[in-house]
Amino acid sequence: MVFLPLPNTGKPALVVELKYDKTANAAIRQIKERQYTKALEGYHGEIILVGINYDKEKADKPHSCAIEKMEVGAWRK
Repeated sequence: MVFLPLPNTGKPALVVELKYDKTANAAIRQIKERQYTKALEGYHGEIILVGINYDKEKADKPHSCAIEKMEVGAWRK
């Protein structure tokens, strides 16, 4: 999922990947490997990558989250 901020808000765009029974870091890795940020061509702001993993086997359904800020310009390559 990609969330774009309203223009002129100064907020970053978010790229979010959800996983079941993997890791939050695996979700971040998938965003990078599959180059999901290419969907933001033409966007000229900061991008935050968010990986969320849910453990569906446990009764309380715990989750973990990894957040990574992309360096400006790194995603335009």
